[in-house]
Amino acid sequence: MPRGSKDKYTAEQKRKAERIEESYEHKGVSRDEAEARAWATVNKQSGGGERAGGSGRKKPASAKSADRKESARRAVVSRDGHPRSSKVSRDTQTVDSLRKEARAKDIPGRSSMRKQELIEALRKAG
Repeated sequence: MPRGSKDKYTAEQKRKAERIEESYEHKGVSRDEAEARAWATVNKQSGGGERAGGSGRKKPASAKSADRKESARRAVVSRDGHPRSSKVSRDTQTVDSLRKEARAKDIPGRSSMRKQELIEALRKAG
């Protein structure tokens, strides 16, 4: 049986949990198990009670927007074959991205080089 008070849930969330619970009972699941599954589903879909003092797991819209912009910026940079930040060493890059970088610097013999050889050649090329 679910623990805790359901006072912080909206009427819509309570109705949804009730309908889910009835559906599980109709399928032959015990009443306690059906109730537990129903509330787990509601929590998963809506993040818990939405009245004041709820779970507080949701980020403000502005923070979400900033996170999306930052993620998009990083994706563009890594698509171009550059490491995500200046702190990332070449050791963590893939051989493919190292070859792209070597191609950009026109390093001869890059296609047959191993990862460590590519790293050394790129260090020498500056």
